[in-house]
Amino acid sequence: MSNLEPLISDLALILICAGVMTLLFKALKQPIVLGYIVAGFLASPNMPYMPSVADGHGIHIWSEIGVIFLLFALGLEFSFKKILKMGAAPIIAALAIILCMMYVGACVGELFGWKQMDCIFLGGMLAMSSTTIIFKAFDDMGLRKERFASLVLSVLILEDILAIVLMVMLSTMAVSKEFEGSQMIKSIVTLGLYLVLWFTVGLYFIPMALRKLKPLMNNETLLITALALCFGMVVAASYAGFSAAFGAFVMGSILAETVEAEQIEHLVAPVKNLFGAIFFVSVGMMVDVNLIIEYIVPIVSIIAAVILGQTILSTGGFLLSGQSLKTSMQCSFSLTQIGEFAFILATLGTSLHVTSDYLYPIVVAVSVFTTFTTPYMIRLAEPTYNLITRILPAKWVEKLERNTDEEDSKAPNELQQTWKAYVKRFVFTTLITSVLCIAIMSIMLHFGKPIVNALVSEEWSHTVLALAALIFCSPFLWMLMRGGADRPEVDKLWEAGARWRVRLTAHSVLRLFIAAVFVSYIVDYAVPWSSWLGMFALVGVLIFIFFSPHLQKDSNKLVQNFTENLSARERMNEQK
Repeated sequence: MSNLEPLISDLALILICAGVMTLLFKALKQPIVLGYIVAGFLASPNMPYMPSVADGHGIHIWSEIGVIFLLFALGLEFSFKKILKMGAAPIIAALAIILCMMYVGACVGELFGWKQMDCIFLGGMLAMSSTTIIFKAFDDMGLRKERFASLVLSVLILEDILAIVLMVMLSTMAVSKEFEGSQMIKSIVTLGLYLVLWFTVGLYFIPMALRKLKPLMNNETLLITALALCFGMVVAASYAGFSAAFGAFVMGSILAETVEAEQIEHLVAPVKNLFGAIFFVSVGMMVDVNLIIEYIVPIVSIIAAVILGQTILSTGGFLLSGQSLKTSMQCSFSLTQIGEFAFILATLGTSLHVTSDYLYPIVVAVSVFTTFTTPYMIRLAEPTYNLITRILPAKWVEKLERNTDEEDSKAPNELQQTWKAYVKRFVFTTLITSVLCIAIMSIMLHFGKPIVNALVSEEWSHTVLALAALIFCSPFLWMLMRGGADRPEVDKLWEAGARWRVRLTAHSVLRLFIAAVFVSYIVDYAVPWSSWLGMFALVGVLIFIFFSPHLQKDSNKLVQNFTENLSARERMNEQK
């Protein structure tokens, strides 16, 4: 009889336990995620009357792959355009909720005398509600089409995005072992640059490559290609100093804008379900009954903090975003649980060895309890609202009910709307082109230096590198200086009077100044721009880029391809 590898026998045990428990929880009409956690507890060494896994390290590696697939699938369901169309209300509400709940979590940790990193990670875990559990609860209760349900789902999408940012920040804090404001700002700026760069480059090249390779694509090759892109971005994110899960999410969000997104999502789903199950089972394996009994007081306190914090503070966040009292309470009562991201953050803290061993089982216990109470809390929102309206003075209730974005305010005039659209396009263009220019300069002037030094003498290497950087940056510099200047709305604003002309002129000068900063940096690499020769080169390059018809053609082509890729999925859905 041949010896079976422990990892294979462990996988068999995990899947058998998971299969039995998911069927049981499905029959009981409970979330399957809880079935996975119970299965993990049964297969863990903490359960003495059941066979347990032998290779814990192998299961840990598989669970990390599960996190990658979960975040990749989340990215496939995400759309940057959906965020832009949401308006300000979900953004204000999500930010208010996350900040308040992080503070509540940190205060609870401080109350029990836990160390600083435990308090910070606990705050992050309590700030993230469970998209999966709320989505299922709304489906089961027939609430998906209610206005408050759509608002809650918008907030959950934003929470998922902010959770990715939070993961990066917590990873940085864990590595540095301390909280430094300047370091956090640097990490956030780096994260923003990374997102803009990869989303822009990915959205330009990946849809184009998939279109050209379409004759060779079937389900098998498309799945392998999508997974190759996912894990390639995971490696790139790791080299850039970010987590693997973040890289998977970025690639998923890029592929979400392609016409193949739905097919990829369908093909990846079984793989995600398999490795996701292993991840949640590994979460259950961390549950220790003895620790839960020992820390029953913190567990009950955290449960109370989640339920009371979400119902009270989240109601305030939704009121702040312009919702009525009833809508705010319905939204906040729906968010009274923690879920998948709490487990991911707990796994992050454990893998980085910055959180205590007791935090993981505590969070799992809180998540299990709050998951069971979610449907009851959703039903409790309306009776609580009726009770509040009877207690509060009538004037207060009337004022709170009027605090809604459903009431139309004074509409801005047509010129103001045109100006707002122009400014939004200006900010978007400036951000994209600036990030691309910074990336090109970094690659050419720093990473490309050893290659050029091997080909030409050191005397000429700086000139060659500066010239290459200018060549590759020039279409984006033209776009920065003149992009969108010939649009009809610009002409309309220019003809509207001196007030609008002054604003347009100021923006044009600002665009020229930003472009001049980039050009001066590149020119200074070869010739000091403060010298006469450097000044001449700087002015000459700016004039050439500004008036070049070839650069205009190249820039317009780049913008056209990017816009087509960005709207390809919408056009396909409209055709369907």
